[in-house]
Amino acid sequence: MSDLIQSLRQHLPEQQIIVDELRRLAYGTDASFYRLIPQVITVIETENDAKTVLTAGKRHNTPVTFRAAGTSLSGQAITNGILALIGEGFATYELNQDASKVRVGPGIVGGEVNRRLAPHGKKIGPDPASINACKIGGIAANNASGMCCGTAQNSYRTLAGLRVMLADGSVLDTEDPLSVDAFTKSHAVLLGELERLGSDTRNNARLAERIRHKFKIKNTTGYSLNALVDYEHPIDILAHLMIGSEGTLGFISRITYQTVVEDPFKASALVFFPDIRTACEAVIRLKPQPVAAVELLDRPALHSVENKPGLPAIMRELGEDAAALLIEVRAATAEGINERIAAVQAAMAGINTVEPMQFSTDPATCDMYWKVRKGTFPSVGAMRRTGTTVLIEDVAFPIVSLADATLDLQALLRHHGYHEAIIFGHALEGNLHFVFTQDFGDQAEVDRYARLMDDVCDLVVKKYDGSLKAEHGTGRNMAPFVELEWGKEATELMRKIKRLFDPDNLLNPGVIINDNPQAHLENLKPMPAAEDIVDRCIECGFCEPLCPSHRLTLSPRQRIVSVRELARRAAAGQPAGAIGEDYAYMGLDTCAGCGLCSTACPVGINTGDLTRRLRGRKLSDTSRAVNAWTGNNFGTLANASRLGLSVGHAVSGVLGDNFLSRISGGAWKKNMPHAGKAPVARSSQGDPVVYFPTCGSRIFGPATAGEKQQGDVILELLIRAGYAPRLPEGFDKLCCGQMLASKGMAEEAEAMSNTLEAALMAASDNGRYPVIMDASACTARMVEHLAGRLQLYDFHEFAHDALLPRLQLTKQAGPIALHINCSVRRTGSEGKLKKLLAACVEQVVEPAGVNCCGFGGDRGFVVPELNQHALRKIHDELPANCGCGVSTNRTCEIGLTAETGRTYQSIAYLLEQCSRPQDIAC
Repeated sequence: MSDLIQSLRQHLPEQQIIVDELRRLAYGTDASFYRLIPQVITVIETENDAKTVLTAGKRHNTPVTFRAAGTSLSGQAITNGILALIGEGFATYELNQDASKVRVGPGIVGGEVNRRLAPHGKKIGPDPASINACKIGGIAANNASGMCCGTAQNSYRTLAGLRVMLADGSVLDTEDPLSVDAFTKSHAVLLGELERLGSDTRNNARLAERIRHKFKIKNTTGYSLNALVDYEHPIDILAHLMIGSEGTLGFISRITYQTVVEDPFKASALVFFPDIRTACEAVIRLKPQPVAAVELLDRPALHSVENKPGLPAIMRELGEDAAALLIEVRAATAEGINERIAAVQAAMAGINTVEPMQFSTDPATCDMYWKVRKGTFPSVGAMRRTGTTVLIEDVAFPIVSLADATLDLQALLRHHGYHEAIIFGHALEGNLHFVFTQDFGDQAEVDRYARLMDDVCDLVVKKYDGSLKAEHGTGRNMAPFVELEWGKEATELMRKIKRLFDPDNLLNPGVIINDNPQAHLENLKPMPAAEDIVDRCIECGFCEPLCPSHRLTLSPRQRIVSVRELARRAAAGQPAGAIGEDYAYMGLDTCAGCGLCSTACPVGINTGDLTRRLRGRKLSDTSRAVNAWTGNNFGTLANASRLGLSVGHAVSGVLGDNFLSRISGGAWKKNMPHAGKAPVARSSQGDPVVYFPTCGSRIFGPATAGEKQQGDVILELLIRAGYAPRLPEGFDKLCCGQMLASKGMAEEAEAMSNTLEAALMAASDNGRYPVIMDASACTARMVEHLAGRLQLYDFHEFAHDALLPRLQLTKQAGPIALHINCSVRRTGSEGKLKKLLAACVEQVVEPAGVNCCGFGGDRGFVVPELNQHALRKIHDELPANCGCGVSTNRTCEIGLTAETGRTYQSIAYLLEQCSRPQDIAC
């Protein structure tokens, strides 16, 4: 054990120190194409933790890098020293009375901040594409922007105050007069130097004008030197220098933003032009107009998405020089929207378009338009050759030069052989992204990339005096080129700032300031072929906030990083070592396999599929035979499971749930369901419908003895609504195969699905009647298996579509908690679930920060810590007067009941209660 780690262990809890090889590898990656393996990872939950890490780094001469979400694209969130992961202790949120300011910690996700601000008609200014994954710490430290915020609403411009820890462990809170006073006395030299640098810069007319000119367009190359000309007070200068400093000057432990208005009315238009030059002429006309966003797409970008369903047919007929603008206007009222549309149309008068411009206020149409823009990047990533990575570079030009610059950039990419490259960007700010694929495993390809970057830098800087990094941060990627863009005088000013704040060069060294001209070509991340179903992964990290095992063990991105390294070792004839050993638990056992990652993944990867494949490979012949037997004898397994539940309740009645939970390793839960019973068919008159009670609802009965079984409740509802339900023959011996699929036994699981399909076909008269299932995970599996051969509904979907119109409901007051499980989210049917619940209850609570519950079929029994971790945030979100909850998966409900102490049941129970003649509270 190193002295560094021993030093950290003296002050930090063991669980906040990560030293295993697997997770150090996993956190050696961010969304860039670089890799550095940290010596140790520390999870910091408080400022004291951060100070401990800084002190240890200084004592042991080891660099420290603070990391929020790790979605950075320029290599600024990795290190070979101490990686300080910003923990949930910093996921704080505080809104002032009139919602004009929001004070947030660096550990909260930007999208979550906006979700909380939405009821107040507000949002934060920065709107990066990664906002649902990136955290405030990264947004501020990179001065991230996005499609709409431009240069007027980024972190620098909307900063109202911050709290920062410097390299020496001292803290300044710019909103606290006592803190400012104490800091002014303790750091008089630092503040005096900042004041002098500011004065000297403002008095240097040429340099001051250069700085002002550079920040008229988006620019995140180097430090925020505009702080020296925009502000005179050293505290203000310090605060604004921290924005965009990428963790090289200090740790922002809290920031206060001035919020901006989120207009409720929006309209979008996708406008096609015969060529780039005409499109850019339109951009110049639109710049002074009341537009919220104008996105430019070149012809290759349009080609990359033109065949996706629902997009305009005209896209496939455009000429090869064509381009498009996606224009959005926003307003507080419908009248305001019409006025802004009219202003845009007037400004565009006389511009040659392929077809007349038409705005739409229909949310579905607008969403389709934005899918054009957002689908371009992943389309290139999905088409790339295995073993290559996809790069997204980020530059900005003066808007008057945008047309020529775009054409030059297209020519440059073709010259260097990047024929797959596409260009899109935030046109109003002259900000272009160009996306291409790159092989870093071949030195000749690395050299080609180096030549391209040299030429791009010459084009952007020498020809157009633009920004080499507009919004992605300098990082390692552009650090060698800072002086090329800024010149010697301004760059030396940046070096002075770095030395002033970090004299020992321990805060994220190599980022922003780097004298190594080859730094952007070193520490390149290998991307070996591993598994075909995940080889398209670009390691962006968008999946991580949705993953129930993230920060417990591994996230989907980290599982893929690990599998790639194991594949590399295998190809090189090297042993898997500790990474392979630890992956069994961290990679396989604690993966819920829920697939929520696929809903956020730009290229649609379901890492659960990878887990199931790898689990199947690890099965011994004996395990495979036992599992196959259970599939072939499912009725026997169901009866044995019911018997086990009955015995368990008998034992817990004597010794208690806690004892049984202890000796079962957490498999026995508090409020464990009683043994279930298969429903008995009932004869009735009405419209025929097939109901298949899934195995979860048949095996696991209600938590309260004597309460109705779920199957009986659903039969009662169907009959009450005028349906004649049919049960498939032998249904208690049938299963969709999900239990075997989760273990990696795909063929055996498919056989079970085929058997169930045959029974459903027979019961539905070969698809003549609709079929209902009562567990969302099983329904999703069978919908995919059946591929439209049957009308198959999850219960909540059928209840919304067919039962609500036939039932008379008496609303309950509530509150009732809603858990939208991962299968409902993946299938996109949460809207119907919410409407169904809203028809039954006045007050609904949907806990923030709870996505997948982590139960994952049997995972909640086998690795209960996964369920506990996934639901760690639910306790603070449920009000004391919320006594029960609903969902649509029996095993999810078991885990939710055990963790919250509140009874969760199928929404069928609530619907049945509300459709009785009188209101009965749950």
